[in-house]
Amino acid sequence: QVDLVESGGGLVQPGGSLRLSCAGSGIIVVNYDMSWYRRAPGKQHELVARVGSDGISQYVNSVNGRFTISRNNTQNAVYLQMNSLKSEDTARYYCNAHRDEPAVVYDYWGQGTPVTVSS
Repeated sequence: QVDLVESGGGLVQPGGSLRLSCAGSGIIVVNYDMSWYRRAPGKQHELVARVGSDGISQYVNSVNGRFTISRNNTQNAVYLQMNSLKSEDTARYYCNAHRDEPAVVYDYWGQGTPVTVSS
């Protein structure tokens, strides 16, 4: 069974920082494209950051320079370091693992962790 468990969300003031964690179980995260998505009420599901199995990372423009996605092979986890947080970052953040093979597509999701940025 594959599980992705997010943690680290919470309440933070604007300008503050949080680090989200996504612990993988039944999956070797280095072999997957690992992503963080977010969804706020009334808004569409949004890709925030992704680190590919090749190690290349990418970010949505609104968080570029503020967020950093990383992967720790020993911990079999991915992280999202969020700095200079804004109220617009308030959302539930989800961890995703994706892998395409010739005959099989793997796509796994965690249940999310809430982030609220407010003074």
